[in-house]
Amino acid sequence: MSEQENTMPTKYDPQKIEEGRYQYWLEGKFFEAKDDKNKPPYTIVIPPPNVTGKLHLGHAWDTTLQDILTRMKRMQGYDVLWLPGMDHAGIATQAKVEAKLREEGKSRYDLGRERFVEETWKWKEEYAAHIRTQWSKLGLGLDYSKERFTLDEGLSKAVRQVFVSLYNKGLIYRGEYIINWDPATKTALSDIEVIYKDVQGAFYHMRYPLADGSGYIEIATTRPETMLGDTAIAVHPEDERYKHLIGKKAILPIVGREIEIVGDDYVDMEFGSGAVKITPAHDPNDFEIGNRHNLERILVMNQDGTMNEKALKYEGMDRFECRKAIVKDLQEEGVLFEIEEHLHSVGHSERSGAVVEPYLSTQWFVKMQPLADAAVELQEKENKVNFVPNRFEKTYLRWMENIRDWCISRQLWWGHRIPAWYHKETGEVYVGEEAPADIENWEQDNDVLDTWFSSALWPFSTMGWPEETEDFKRYYPTAALVTGYDIIFFWVSRMIFQGVEFTGERPFKDVLIHGLVRDAEGRKMSKSLGNGVDPMDVIAKYGADSLRFFLSTGSSPGQDLRFSFEKVESTWNFANKIWNASRFALMNMNGIKYEELDLSGEKSVADKWILTRLNETIESVTNLADRYEFGEVGRALYNFIWDDFCDWYIEMAKLPLYGEDEEAKKTTRSVLAYILDQTMRLLHPFMPFITEEIWQNLPHEGESITTASWPTVKEELTNKEAAGEMNLLVDIIRSVRNIRAEVNTPMSKQIKLMIKANSADIKEKLSKNKAYIERFCNPSELTIDVDLTAPDKAMTAVVTGAELILPLEGLINIEEEIARLEKELEKLNQEVDRVQKKLSNERFVSKAPEQVVEEERQKEKDYVEKREIVKKRIEEIKG
Repeated sequence: MSEQENTMPTKYDPQKIEEGRYQYWLEGKFFEAKDDKNKPPYTIVIPPPNVTGKLHLGHAWDTTLQDILTRMKRMQGYDVLWLPGMDHAGIATQAKVEAKLREEGKSRYDLGRERFVEETWKWKEEYAAHIRTQWSKLGLGLDYSKERFTLDEGLSKAVRQVFVSLYNKGLIYRGEYIINWDPATKTALSDIEVIYKDVQGAFYHMRYPLADGSGYIEIATTRPETMLGDTAIAVHPEDERYKHLIGKKAILPIVGREIEIVGDDYVDMEFGSGAVKITPAHDPNDFEIGNRHNLERILVMNQDGTMNEKALKYEGMDRFECRKAIVKDLQEEGVLFEIEEHLHSVGHSERSGAVVEPYLSTQWFVKMQPLADAAVELQEKENKVNFVPNRFEKTYLRWMENIRDWCISRQLWWGHRIPAWYHKETGEVYVGEEAPADIENWEQDNDVLDTWFSSALWPFSTMGWPEETEDFKRYYPTAALVTGYDIIFFWVSRMIFQGVEFTGERPFKDVLIHGLVRDAEGRKMSKSLGNGVDPMDVIAKYGADSLRFFLSTGSSPGQDLRFSFEKVESTWNFANKIWNASRFALMNMNGIKYEELDLSGEKSVADKWILTRLNETIESVTNLADRYEFGEVGRALYNFIWDDFCDWYIEMAKLPLYGEDEEAKKTTRSVLAYILDQTMRLLHPFMPFITEEIWQNLPHEGESITTASWPTVKEELTNKEAAGEMNLLVDIIRSVRNIRAEVNTPMSKQIKLMIKANSADIKEKLSKNKAYIERFCNPSELTIDVDLTAPDKAMTAVVTGAELILPLEGLINIEEEIARLEKELEKLNQEVDRVQKKLSNERFVSKAPEQVVEEERQKEKDYVEKREIVKKRIEEIKG
């Protein structure tokens, strides 16, 4: 593109510049993977959001980091695929649709399975559209031509093949097991879907009579309703109190059934009475003890949390009602002799909030040990998964090394139906990718697979696996996964072991782990606290660029992020600064064309310095981004743009731009255009909208900044000597400004300035650049020399290579300044006196909150320091 016309509005309005821009990117197909064999591939698959509602700030953070990586890699010459998609989210989505039906006075059973699934697909389409709108508002550079859904036909095929393959290898089995059961949604939960909360409960102490009438044995339980399913009492085999009872029988109160007393090492002799009741169908530890001693498993509860026929007279009662009734009956029988209040940790369903019931159930399981072992072995190889920060590798390995078998069946209708059929007459089980040929004689398993089963295949199933597709061959394994530390167990670990098992490779090279978004006080965002923030509201107020820059640069890898509107506002101020600086530059470019840009002319010290600083920033930003240190990248860009470019270079560029030298003007315009172009490219992955808008107004070639090349260091533009000269000038100007501020002398007032150079070389450099000193220090008289004697009364400052001398005469009215400082000293003396009296009061120090006392100590330190500065200043002036 040749000549550019500045069409930038005077005011930075993010809503206006963001409007329509995403559509422009999509229509230009800038985000689509090109399958260009001349470029190396770079792939990220999006962690698929659940189709249950709105995206939250955590999603915005997660996807912004991915967008930064993919935009940067695209500019660096990679063939980038950032694959979008969504998760069917079994339990969560079904719960939402069932809640909607309840509002209409219906249940899923009224509709039947087929119609209910149809209704859920409608829900999916509606919420998928919402999610795509939110992605567009954030400006995410996704390749929608390759979008996937965890229930689409291709992924369903992959799920069936994986299930059948694992089943045939003996790694998927069906068995009775104690699982976490949610009585509200009537489905199994994996361990990580259980949230533990401290609940005020009780220990119920009971005496079970011995069958031979020789006495009784004491036990305690927190769940007396399960005693109806007791089949033993266990003691430690080495416990002297009970050794003689092992092998004998006790009578189960209320039921009257004889139960065995067994010896088992699991029992802790020091805890309670040293004897524990064993209910194999209602407790995971009891289940294991029951297996060791061949105990019967008696299930006394229904799936909905009510008691069944094995619970005798309590049949039909809710489990907690049964607890009250049984406690009353046990007290009346004289069996229950003490109720001890007890705060204990109780599992609750992450989805429904119901108290989780350990429950004996026939479920499908994945045998995890062989899969976990292979995934752990991978971490000892060169092509292992790299965790960033690497401390999370230990978290991952610890979980994998202590893994339990994974319960994968869920009693739901929305999800991947288990590819298992039962023969109606023989009960034979058939597992296959397709239904049996004589389908009329078979009935398919009603359950669906845990959502994480299909999500675990996401990096390769989305590429067309199990087919050897071109996409799979080119874009797998993926380059990076970006996710929060809260789903390392849920998802990351499962993708790794399934990737190793089915593709023989790691599914991704790097895993970038971030934390959680918390509120300004560090609290987790939740509905109950009412402290949640909708990213769309933030975008509506400050624009996507401000939110993105804050999210991506507000913390270091692995750390939580504290959200505050003030911080987002400060990034808006940064964007506004960029806008205004760009407008100034464009207004002074005089319609320069791209082909007219020329950096070969005579450059000023400021030109050489800013080009050197640009090279340093390019190198720093590129290296830091490659290490995922986006907080540090943000700092480097902020410092370069705000301080170096806006505050210094633009101000210095005004000298040639407003001067008479046409060659100097042309060079300055070229430098301005080049710096802005390169800076917008560096900033583009973080702030895509504003950078595209500014870049389109700059002289440039190419259609969009999204496909412009990433800046690289141009050694011929580095000039360390000029950078040193400029740093000296900046130090001098800053020091003069500081002295003026100290003595309340405005910049508009001319002052006498003497600069004592340490060497002839420094003197020459300063003399050569005196125009800058005159422009920014406003001296009435400027002297630069090696031999200078300071007058008696002067303010001085030392910079590298020189000493600044500002004679007080002409700088201030000495008498007025002494009077002002003495008044200030008197005020500070009073403040020091007041705070010291307060701190010497023992009652205040001992009774006031520690924070208040600390604040007073801080005030004392602050006032004393200020007082010393004022005293010193008075001495200096009085001489």
